[in-house]
Amino acid sequence: MSAHFERLVVFGPGLLGGSLLLAARQRRAARQVVAVTRSEETARGLLDAGLTDEALTRAEPALKGADLVMLCTPLHAMAGILRHAAPHLEAGCIVSDVGSVKGPLAETLPGLLPGHARYVGSHPMAGSHEQGFAFARADLFEDAVCVVTPGEGVAGDEASARVAAFWRALGAKVVTRRPVEHDAQAAWISHAPHALAYAFAAALDGAPDGAAALAGPGFRDFTRIAGSDPEMWADILISNRKALGAPLARALETFEALARSVEAGDAEAVRQILAQGNKALAQMAASADAPATASREVETDFEISTRRRAFSREGEG
Repeated sequence: MSAHFERLVVFGPGLLGGSLLLAARQRRAARQVVAVTRSEETARGLLDAGLTDEALTRAEPALKGADLVMLCTPLHAMAGILRHAAPHLEAGCIVSDVGSVKGPLAETLPGLLPGHARYVGSHPMAGSHEQGFAFARADLFEDAVCVVTPGEGVAGDEASARVAAFWRALGAKVVTRRPVEHDAQAAWISHAPHALAYAFAAALDGAPDGAAALAGPGFRDFTRIAGSDPEMWADILISNRKALGAPLARALETFEALARSVEAGDAEAVRQILAQGNKALAQMAASADAPATASREVETDFEISTRRRAFSREGEG
């Protein structure tokens, strides 16, 4: 299944979108890479930085000949952008995204497309607390996990296989998930950690004077992600609120148990909670390969079925 596209169009060329343009260009995963942005200044900056072949402020000319469209905007903006772009999508075009929450997008975006285009969700588990295309990196997706949510029906399988091949061409390790599975897992692995880091950072206004001078690697490691864009992360947390309730409630329960044990001076209870954390991390690390293997089998299934259908069609001719 070819990873090569003729014309990749990226809406929202920030850190992820800019890195996508740069990586696709350097790895020749697309013959042309095109950015769509609202600002003429941003368009000039993208061209000056060498991230894209074209940078336009209008969707219609950008989409001429496009066979892959990537939505890299905030989640809440994707439906509006696609609604505006849909009439200009050509036959066979695939629309994907880099959204951190897949369920709402899978429910909304396919219905906005004309019948000759296909939607396949994707989510590269990559990024930074830095913002903007100035921080774009061609190696941002190297060895990063990228979740692909396969499309519906025969044509959806073919589109999913191409999107998976595209992300692998950028260096990502592709796994497949249903949207609801993705959101439940991402809530624990990504969204809850960000929420907890932000909550702790918000509580730092109660820290004593002079505490900042003592900050070391542990503090920086824990709080780094709380330096991310608050508007973007508020969008993500609210969008995944159904799945996020469980990990936040569980974390709160554990925090409260730890606080009670510390206040009571119960060293053994504190040790048990800390040991429970060690054990849970070790178990997750040990099982990390199993989901990837299972997902690879699913992914291979839809690639194999695509090849079989292509062979069958050739035989019919």
